[in-house]
Amino acid sequence: MMMMLGKPKLWECIPFAAMVTMEACTIILTIWAKTVITNRMSPFVFVVYTHALSSIFLLPFSFFYHRNDRTDEEPVFTLSLFLRLFLLGLTGITIPQNLAFLGLSYSSPIVVCAMGLTFPSLSFLLSIVLRTSKVNWRSSSFQAKLCGTIVSFLGATMVELYKGPLIRNTSSSLHVPMLAAAKKFLIFSSTPEYWVLGGILLAAANLCVSVWNTLQAGTVKQYPQVMKVASFYSTIGTLQSALLSALLFERDLNAWKLNLNSTELLLIVLTATFMGLIRSCVHLWCMRMKGPLYVPMFKPFGIVFATIFGTSLPASTLRYGSVIGTAIVGMGYFTLMWSQLNHEDEVRSVKQYDVESPPEEDEDMKTPLLKPQQNFVD
Repeated sequence: MMMMLGKPKLWECIPFAAMVTMEACTIILTIWAKTVITNRMSPFVFVVYTHALSSIFLLPFSFFYHRNDRTDEEPVFTLSLFLRLFLLGLTGITIPQNLAFLGLSYSSPIVVCAMGLTFPSLSFLLSIVLRTSKVNWRSSSFQAKLCGTIVSFLGATMVELYKGPLIRNTSSSLHVPMLAAAKKFLIFSSTPEYWVLGGILLAAANLCVSVWNTLQAGTVKQYPQVMKVASFYSTIGTLQSALLSALLFERDLNAWKLNLNSTELLLIVLTATFMGLIRSCVHLWCMRMKGPLYVPMFKPFGIVFATIFGTSLPASTLRYGSVIGTAIVGMGYFTLMWSQLNHEDEVRSVKQYDVESPPEEDEDMKTPLLKPQQNFVD
C-alpha cells in the first residue's frame, strides 16, 4: 500500500526535476557557447551550424511525432503557409538567434538570463501596440502586468548600468595552468565597454521573438501539427541565416571551417540535440501534464544556476549588481505570471456569469502572454 501511495508523489516530482534539469543544461551550454565565441568562433557561423543540425534532427522526428494524427490536420503547402513559415523563420531564428549570440559575445550568461526574463513584458507591450490586448485599468490582472513590466525593465536597466563589486575575486593562489585553462574553456564575463551593447542586442532579440510568438499562435491555429510546423520554419530559418551570413557577415571561408577534434564541434552537436529535440519534447510533455504556464514558471531558475556556476568558476568575474538586477527582473517576471493566472480566472468568471459577452472580447482575453520559447538563448 505504501508503494502504491508513493508512486503518484514520485511521478509528480518528475516534471519538476525535468524542468530544473533543462534550465541547468541551458545555462551550461550558454556558458560554453560564450567561451567558444570568445575564442574566435563567429556567432553567425555557430547559429547556422547549430540550426542546420537541429533541423536535420527535427524534420524526421516531427513526422514520427505526428504519425498518429488525423489526416485532416495535415498541413497543406499553400502560398499562405509558406509565407507564414518564411516569417516564422525570419523572426524566430534568423534575426533573434544572430542577435542573441552576438549579444552573448558582448555580455555574459547572467545578462542573457536577465534579458530573457523580459520576454513577457515585451510581449505585453507588443500586444497593447497591436491591440490584441485591451487596456483595462480597473482589471487587477492588467495592473499586475503593468507593475511587472515596470519592475522587469527597472531590473534590466540595473543589470545594464550597475555592476557593483565582485562577488568573489579570482584567487591569486590558484595554480597558473589551472587559471589559464579556466579562462580558455570557461568564460563568464565580457569586456565592460560592450556590456550595454550586448544587453541591447539581447533585448532586441527578445522583442523579435515576441513578434514570432504572435505569428506562431496564429499559424498553429490553422495548422495544429506543432512539431512539423517547427521543423519547417527551422529549416527555412537556417537557410536564411546561412545566406545572410555568407553574403554579409562571414565572407571569409576560413571562419566556416571546423576542426573535427575541437570542442566547437561537440558544442554544436550537443546544442542542436538539446535545442531541437530534448528541450522541445520535455517542454511539450510538461505542458500537457501541468498546463501551459508550468514551463515558463521555471525560467527564473536560470538565475540560480548562473549565479552558482558564475561564483564557482575560477575565471569568473560575476558582480553583485548583475545578480541583484537579474533577481529584480525575476520578480517582475513572476508578477506577470501571477497576472496571467488571475487573467485566466477572470476569463472563467466571464464565461460562467456573463454568457452573452461579445465574442471578440473573449478572443482578446484568450491571447496568450507567456509561451515557451524554442530558441536557445532566451
